[in-house]
Amino acid sequence: MERRNLIVMFGFLGAFVLLVAFSIFLGTVDDRERADVEPVEEEEVVEPEQPVVLDPLPPAFTASELTALPKENWIGNGGDVYNRRYSVLDEINTSNVGNLKGKWVTNLGSGLEFKYSGEASPVVYNGVMYVITGSNEVSALDVKNGEILWTYKPTLPDITTVCCGWTSRGVTIGDGMVFVGRLDATIVALDQKTGEELWSTVIDDWKKGYTITSAPLYYDGKLYTGISGGEYGTRGRVTALDAKSGEELWRFYTIPGPGEIGFESWPSDNDAWKRGGAPVWQTPAVDPELGMLYFSTGNAGPDVDGSSREGDNLFASSIVAIDAETGEYKWHFQEVHHDIWDYDAPNPVILFDTEMDGKPVKGLAQAGKTGWVYILDRTNGEPLVGIEEVPVPQDERQKTAATQPFPKGDSFVPQVVTAEEVAKEVPNYKGKIATAMFEPFWDEPLLTKPAAAGGANWPPAAYNPDTGYMYVLATDQYMAFSRMELEEYDEASIEEGKMYIGSLIAPVEDAPRRGTVTAIDVTTNKIAWQQVWEDSAYSGALTTKGGLLFVGHNDGRFIAYDAKTGEQVWEFMTDAGVNAPPVTYEVDGVQYITVFVAGNSLAGSKHGDSVWTFALDGAIESGSVTSSVEEEGGEEEVATANPDEGLKVFEGNCLACHGNEGTAGHNGPDLQLSEMADDTEAVIERIKNGGNTMPAFADILTEEQIQNVAAYITEVVAPKQ
Repeated sequence: MERRNLIVMFGFLGAFVLLVAFSIFLGTVDDRERADVEPVEEEEVVEPEQPVVLDPLPPAFTASELTALPKENWIGNGGDVYNRRYSVLDEINTSNVGNLKGKWVTNLGSGLEFKYSGEASPVVYNGVMYVITGSNEVSALDVKNGEILWTYKPTLPDITTVCCGWTSRGVTIGDGMVFVGRLDATIVALDQKTGEELWSTVIDDWKKGYTITSAPLYYDGKLYTGISGGEYGTRGRVTALDAKSGEELWRFYTIPGPGEIGFESWPSDNDAWKRGGAPVWQTPAVDPELGMLYFSTGNAGPDVDGSSREGDNLFASSIVAIDAETGEYKWHFQEVHHDIWDYDAPNPVILFDTEMDGKPVKGLAQAGKTGWVYILDRTNGEPLVGIEEVPVPQDERQKTAATQPFPKGDSFVPQVVTAEEVAKEVPNYKGKIATAMFEPFWDEPLLTKPAAAGGANWPPAAYNPDTGYMYVLATDQYMAFSRMELEEYDEASIEEGKMYIGSLIAPVEDAPRRGTVTAIDVTTNKIAWQQVWEDSAYSGALTTKGGLLFVGHNDGRFIAYDAKTGEQVWEFMTDAGVNAPPVTYEVDGVQYITVFVAGNSLAGSKHGDSVWTFALDGAIESGSVTSSVEEEGGEEEVATANPDEGLKVFEGNCLACHGNEGTAGHNGPDLQLSEMADDTEAVIERIKNGGNTMPAFADILTEEQIQNVAAYITEVVAPKQ
């Protein structure tokens, strides 16, 4: 941990003082600025000067500031500490949004490589915007013109334990600092004015699988951060730090140990709990009045194999509430017991206040990969809209739970697969078809919906108090599960920093992938309206008092819907995939909307590095989706393909979707089982031209890189038998 103490020099000048005395004081992190005073020569008469005034740091944000609905600023990742992503601004509204145009666009020059994904919400405070790229570079921009004021460029190791692509979902600010969660599992504090690193704290060892992709949460002088890595045999936790110094205050483990609440939900005859997973992928929420911190958790470990971890496996795939001051457990609600489908909860929790049956309620909602929204009373974790425990299909080999929670209301993606649909949409599939939600699997492939990717994944939902709707972005995709032939998960076979996953999970090759944008009435959990796309909905949402909902599309469009009716009222073509949540703010009485446009590896969208800002007086008509690398002229002469070099290309461009060694990926088919993977020409053609959900790499990779990665796939990943 680094600590930075600044020496602040004050010179005291008097009308008749001939000797200048210097007093040096050891400052704290709060003393950011230095006033250097040159010594005067002996006998020199010095005219009195105005005293040096140090520019004070912003005062610590109060609870009322952090819970206020955003207007001039957007000071937290979710807009406020309730994570509502709603603004009271209404200058831009349903009547004039058609006039919205680009005001300025700035290229950050960072995170362009395909392994990076742009998923960050900018933070805006007092006319300055702070945004982070997939490579963890942070830039401060002038919101009036997009001028880059400073950039922080960290030196990261060659991290090999990133589950789902190199990314960051944002930064946060407080006490005059910008707080960054880095992929090497380090929290860094930067000077808000200069970008200079003030302190850093290592949360854990990235070599063991711990990484940070979420934006930290600032509240009451503390910084809260989750940890990623549930696929690597890690033990999840939320860590609280002192915001001024970076000192760790406490940690709450999402997998309880012996003697702790929930430990009984793990086996008593092994140490599975030590590698139990339950990462915290997203920024928590906090209710200052109740003094509680809320977050949702990821999958249990080993992922998609329950045979060695009998029990419900708390607090994986759950919503958890703890004391914001001490980290003491308050309550939990588990969305999926003994999860073997990767149906976890990476979407941020949202806090809201409304009325039900004529009574005010303090609500909490979380959109799950299951395709349901879970709506709870945040004071105690009890369902506000009914949730019933329903018996589900069983397999004793998977140690399946007898029942699962079924929320009343509507699912926002399909949860069943029919033989008729499969025959029409994936006619080449030959395996078993699931007949019910939560059907278990073993060694025979099982085709089901939702996919392990969701349902609702990380792209944050939003809540509009004017409509009473929660807006959820999701993916509708087929997924095939089958258990791997692996050795037992014992101490001798487990390697730190290696994938800890026991089943094959992969989309079906050439099957359709759709997206849904859904408005859910939080008082009934019923669908108010829904838009269905022919691609995943993978950006996150912003909603406003102007009656609007803003979302991004993989094809580069930035889209606005009428928040009440779902009617599309505006769209704008940018220059890359729009896969990050937008924000809005006001400067000199003018409303602006900003979105980071950088593409996404798992979405297969075009990559870029641009920050787009829109206003009613903007003049930019549209961008265009273009390649992020220039095409080389002429045919490139390639030497003999090199599989070793191809591995490097694979890790930088393919691993996030297809997984280590082409298996156990997320959005891509299992290459070890692919009939195409041992045909070199077919592999090269697919790499160049893409497929149903796979992007074309002809303009992203060189001919030599394509040949090398094709050799790696055909000779190493799936060699001919």
